Amino acid sequence: MSANETAAVQTLLVTEDEENMRLDRWFKRRVPELSLGHLNKIVRTGQVRVDGKRAETSTRVSIGQTVRIPPLKKSAAAAPEARRAAPSQSDARALKEMVLFEDKHLMVLNKPFGLAVQGGSGTHRHIDGMLEALADEKGERPRLVHRLDRDTSGVLLIAKTRKMAADLGEIFRSRQARKIYWAVVEGAPKPSQGRISLFLAKGPGMGDARGGPRNEGAARRDPEKMRVAKHGEEDARHSITFYATVDKVSPRLAWLSMKPVTGRTHQLRAHAEAIGHPIIGDPKYFGARGKSDHRYIDPMHSIPAEVERKLHLVARRLMLPHPKGGMLDVTAPLPPHMKKTFDLFGWDAKQYDPIEDAPE
Repeated sequence: MSANETAAVQTLLVTEDEENMRLDRWFKRRVPELSLGHLNKIVRTGQVRVDGKRAETSTRVSIGQTVRIPPLKKSAAAAPEARRAAPSQSDARALKEMVLFEDKHLMVLNKPFGLAVQGGSGTHRHIDGMLEALADEKGERPRLVHRLDRDTSGVLLIAKTRKMAADLGEIFRSRQARKIYWAVVEGAPKPSQGRISLFLAKGPGMGDARGGPRNEGAARRDPEKMRVAKHGEEDARHSITFYATVDKVSPRLAWLSMKPVTGRTHQLRAHAEAIGHPIIGDPKYFGARGKSDHRYIDPMHSIPAEVERKLHLVARRLMLPHPKGGMLDVTAPLPPHMKKTFDLFGWDAKQYDPIEDAPE
């Protein structure tokens, strides 16, 4: 291997929100510095494999599949694993402090607000990189099974082996996993319980779910922001979420419990905005950041100043059949900024959650 190549071949797992993504777009997300020309070359020469088989750049990937990435020239891209910091005891301690549940096959972490799950341009510390510190004596490291946005807190499932990652990926792909998220949103949705069924895609669009015009310039400035799309549009993907109002401070705020049936990028955040009740503290889907002090600007001026301007979204609970038998059912605590909001309004996190009765 020449000096300008990265180390070993990598095998990465396709996560839930990457389901049905084109392989070239998957590479753009996972290895953003890799040029399209170099990608075409390594795909054309059979160096890229999906589940061990040759693939095309137009191949659609599925959750739980593995993608083989060959050693890449540093001039072409620094692959995600190559950009990681060296394994450290501090990373191992930090991960152990996040553990909500662990056995010899898997572990469930309580991901904190602001910590990325995977790397990307400008992201050097993330869960995926920290997992290197838990590699065993054979060099096998724990693997991500799904993803959460950087500012979403809560339950994150980790497999300890490649086989367990594939088994859990199949459970997610077959929609046997049940996920419940809690959010604090602007206003009080009517009806208080319901089903959101929309097509979502990236980029500027014609309007939102309420029929109003969108700020297309803003969408172009933020190409990662999802929008409501029409059936048949390129890359439009169907998304379904059940929601229920648990409590509220009318007319300003509501505590929603949300159960996504599908796992699209930014699904809950985009759905909340689409029904006119964006999640508090969401810089992409609720308000904007000031240019001078980078503080969150509330366009409605209705949110109490005591409510921190951080994303109020937590992956509260995850339930799924354990591949080795029995059921896995793990609940994450509220992150500090959401607990502060709950305490402010006297909301009891132990009260009945009506989403429990929502359809599967």
